[in-house]
Amino acid sequence: MDSIAKLVLKRVGMGLVTLIVISLVFFVGVEALPGDLAEEILGQNALPETVEAFRKELKLDLPPHVRYFSWLGGFMKGDFGNSLANGRPIADLIGWRLSNTLFLALSAAAIAVPISIILGILAALYRNSLFDRAISMATLSTISFPEFFVAYILMALLSVQLIIFPSISNINDQMSLAEKLHAIFLPCLTLTLVVMAHMMRQTRAAIINILASPYIEMAKLKGLRRLRIIVLHAFPNALSPVINVVALNLAYLVVGAVIIEVVFVYPGLGQLLVDSVSKRDIPVVQASGLIFATVYITLNLAADVLSIVSNPRLRNPR
Repeated sequence: MDSIAKLVLKRVGMGLVTLIVISLVFFVGVEALPGDLAEEILGQNALPETVEAFRKELKLDLPPHVRYFSWLGGFMKGDFGNSLANGRPIADLIGWRLSNTLFLALSAAAIAVPISIILGILAALYRNSLFDRAISMATLSTISFPEFFVAYILMALLSVQLIIFPSISNINDQMSLAEKLHAIFLPCLTLTLVVMAHMMRQTRAAIINILASPYIEMAKLKGLRRLRIIVLHAFPNALSPVINVVALNLAYLVVGAVIIEVVFVYPGLGQLLVDSVSKRDIPVVQASGLIFATVYITLNLAADVLSIVSNPRLRNPR
């Protein structure tokens, strides 16, 4: 048990170090942007006194290291500052947007994860059959196209030609759950098609690798059905790589949904990030980027911990 705790603490420590490095990269990247932020916002006709006063308000007169630690400390406390575009607290802007992004990601995961695992099990069960090749070809085809291309194809078919689902996935708090699910069906389907290939093929490969084990041969000699061997004996022992690929794709569903949110004008954190970049609202860009990084690292840490718990060889490295 102590070895598990040490491994988990080590993973958590590495995750915190990674997050600090990412925050430093964000800050340095913003500092490296050409031009003066105060002058860009106020315009070229602003008086020097006004620019100087605005620089002090933004704390741009302080040394970079002081501003970095002040920003990072505020982020850790949940204080992201105020938006330069509208003056509202960034926490208020991000809260609703982040919940929308998580809602879209979880909805896509609820469809993609079980379907991918079932298809992976069936592909391993009927290995090298026509079904296996057809599923592999279909999933690889969807992942080979850019996300926006898949999104526009689905939009043309299901929104323009058949007029079943809306092309603009706009949701609000007054909508019921069924109305929200109907509104986000197209972006949800797009994300599902994009991430299914990784999870399905990893599940298939992990199960096929386990099928070569001696205890599986013993189960076959005992006359157990192949489906029972795969579901009850092979799949539980293949959970570690499956958990890893599922967690990585869940992280992608949250972080990689930026393009999909822009295509479908979905009011998520990715759309807010793109809008803030166009307005040069630096505090919102920094906060949104660091939140995405935090979610990605957290899900990767969860994958590491679950892999350690589910894999006896990781629990007992000796």
